[in-house]
Amino acid sequence: MTSSSYGYFDDANKEYVVTTPFTPLPWINYLGNNGFFGLISNTSGGYSFYRDAKFRRITRYRYNNVPMDSGGRYFYINDGGTVWNPGGRPVRTELDHYECRHGMGYSKFIGRKNAVEVEQTTFIPLEDTCEIHRVKVTNQGDSAKTLKLFSSLEWCLWNAEDDGANFQRNFSTGEVEVVDSTIYHKTEYRERRNHYSFFSVNAPLAGFDTDRQHFVGVYNDYSCPKAVMDSACTNSEAHGWSPVAAHQLDVELAPGESKTFVFVMGYVEVDADNKWQAPGIINKAPAADMQAKYDTEAKATAALKTLTDYWDNLLSRFTVKSGDDRLNRALNIWNQYQNMVTFNMSRSASYFESGIGRGMGFRDSNQDTIGFAHMVPSAVRERIVDLAATQQSDGSAYHQYQPLTKKGNADVGGNFNDDPMWLVLAVANYVKESGDTDFLHFVVPFEDTPEVPSTIYHHLKASFYHVVNNLGPHQLPLIGRADWNDCLNLNCFSTEPNESYQTTQRGDSKVAESLMIAGQFVLYGNEFVEIAKLLGMDVDASEAQPHIDAMVASVKQHGWDGEWFLRAYDSQSKPIGSQQNDEGKIFIESQGFCTMAGIGFDDGKAEQALDSVEKHLACEYGVMLQQPAYSDYNPLYGEITSYPPGYKENAGIFCHNNPWIVVAEAMLGRADKALSYYTRITPSFIEHLTERHKTEPYVYSQMISGQDAYIQGEAKNSWLTGTAAWNYYAATQYILGIRPEYNGLRIEPCLDKSLGDVQIVRHFRDAVYHITINQGDGTGKGIASMTIDGKPVAGDLVEYADYAGEHQIEVVLN
Repeated sequence: MTSSSYGYFDDANKEYVVTTPFTPLPWINYLGNNGFFGLISNTSGGYSFYRDAKFRRITRYRYNNVPMDSGGRYFYINDGGTVWNPGGRPVRTELDHYECRHGMGYSKFIGRKNAVEVEQTTFIPLEDTCEIHRVKVTNQGDSAKTLKLFSSLEWCLWNAEDDGANFQRNFSTGEVEVVDSTIYHKTEYRERRNHYSFFSVNAPLAGFDTDRQHFVGVYNDYSCPKAVMDSACTNSEAHGWSPVAAHQLDVELAPGESKTFVFVMGYVEVDADNKWQAPGIINKAPAADMQAKYDTEAKATAALKTLTDYWDNLLSRFTVKSGDDRLNRALNIWNQYQNMVTFNMSRSASYFESGIGRGMGFRDSNQDTIGFAHMVPSAVRERIVDLAATQQSDGSAYHQYQPLTKKGNADVGGNFNDDPMWLVLAVANYVKESGDTDFLHFVVPFEDTPEVPSTIYHHLKASFYHVVNNLGPHQLPLIGRADWNDCLNLNCFSTEPNESYQTTQRGDSKVAESLMIAGQFVLYGNEFVEIAKLLGMDVDASEAQPHIDAMVASVKQHGWDGEWFLRAYDSQSKPIGSQQNDEGKIFIESQGFCTMAGIGFDDGKAEQALDSVEKHLACEYGVMLQQPAYSDYNPLYGEITSYPPGYKENAGIFCHNNPWIVVAEAMLGRADKALSYYTRITPSFIEHLTERHKTEPYVYSQMISGQDAYIQGEAKNSWLTGTAAWNYYAATQYILGIRPEYNGLRIEPCLDKSLGDVQIVRHFRDAVYHITINQGDGTGKGIASMTIDGKPVAGDLVEYADYAGEHQIEVVLN
């Protein structure tokens, strides 16, 4: 257990315990994993949605508001005029005790004031589209208590973007029903919708409100709702304006007595032919069935136990015990948990992403699978199918798709030329993890040729040749609108402030080239060749290999700048990321991808490139994206030059690409450097920087400000970042060296001495491997010997065909 001034890790319970409601930023958790999701902060702020945060937003939340974190599921206590929340906000009453325990799929809030304790446990059960709030109220004093307990949430009118803009309509459409202790939100149900939501409690009501003006008051806010301050709801029924759901319970408690209430906020879809139980009265049967499953404390507690057991089982598929508890905590708990969240959310809904701007990214979601395939491979398989279905027959793809429709986002379109090869990474990693080679024959038609029964293998081949067919003057890949770095816009040339850098393109983009895509093509092109051979497609393999070899030659001839790899060529065929440039002389992306691809291992260029990373890009808080930072806007380069120096893509520490350097260093066998880069951005290793860092100390953030920033080391955009999957991939497959292959599990560690001997439990397909890695006095790289069940085995590959079931593996390093 470690601690900071804001909280501490409780590893035994897989929780982070927040000890003050006044964290530097709201510190959130995610609830749900089966279509129904919630974001919840350490003060019970946040919102919920079904499948799509834009089109099925259930509760309302106000981004970038004052005060921060406005809107949530709030519970209020009125104890003889003293009003407070167990989550510490939005009421400003100081509590005698506060803690928030963010756990695996649940959050628990414990507030205490004047001898009354309220424990609010919020979670989404595994199988239902609802959010449960188990609220336990205890009188810890020696005299009886008469309390008023209020619940409160505000309904969003489904489409979150329209909800915050189209007021001339929305102020007239809100509709509700109230029956017994359940408030139903049925806005637009009478017309084009077949879904509604509800908020119930398993106790008789003393009152309720469904109209915000009556519950909150026209000029009050959620820190002092009028009904709570007046100790009584008004039984208002919303007709237009802003529907809310608020319950009032009158609670009598003897000394030492506790009472528990179960609140259920749910979402229901009804067949079009069965929408009504009477004219104008919604069909409440599905809601009643859902409520009945959680209408007692015992039922709610059992559902929570099922959830925690699920997570215990999921996290047990890969566990590590090293000499550093911080590494164990990261890999055993929080990194895997964040991997699940990023897999579910992509980059759609967080406290930095409003949920209305973009859906599931092709690039992002493919990468997210590499940190999750070992946990729920079936979900990864389904996600790959969804992604492949948005691909075009020429190998290009929609850059994003909406999760509700699974259709490509035409407003954004495609022509991000790194997109296609990420599909090769995702498929290769999934097949290696699962052994599901039949998946390569699974039919998923291309989006533009739905009549053609194309297979997943055809998609990989199309991805490969999309690069081959889109080369520039130096026989390097054309960048299109952008590559992985969305802000390097070499065909945009924007001088109009209302244009989007990502969706604006001028010219036919036949000149600007990307060294990052070149390295990506070599790395995953080799994966494509291996897959082709696996399927017996030897002709495809032999025809593909010369293209890879030619790309390596082009990189060495046109992509080497003397001490590092270039980043790109611009629209005028001038180098970017070169010593010829005044600013932006060296970039991280091409150093990472070209070395991960093995380019320069034969002639020392890889080692030289990584030495240049250490010399020019590495700092205390991580590895910066480029140096020197751009000081002026350059229309030829685009958005990267629009940010102030040290922030985001302009020489910030864009954490997503730091693991590429970790992988590359491990491939070179430089264990100390690999671990050093890994620890600079991994939350459990930098807890001492929480005050400066600001974002949650238990999950990765997308960006940390670099050495040119006004405030260095300040993080932004937490949770939804490819850093989670990539740093997990780097640590487990390259530092620990436990790497799935098509025919087994390779064990090739690159361990720093500080980690000591390491024990790992790895579930691999239907096998369970108990692995012990003994460092001894060796180098930490590569193995000297391996035994399985006490018998020597040559090499470093555990052949799955020979070792299904449970086995003991002992490895001694060189």
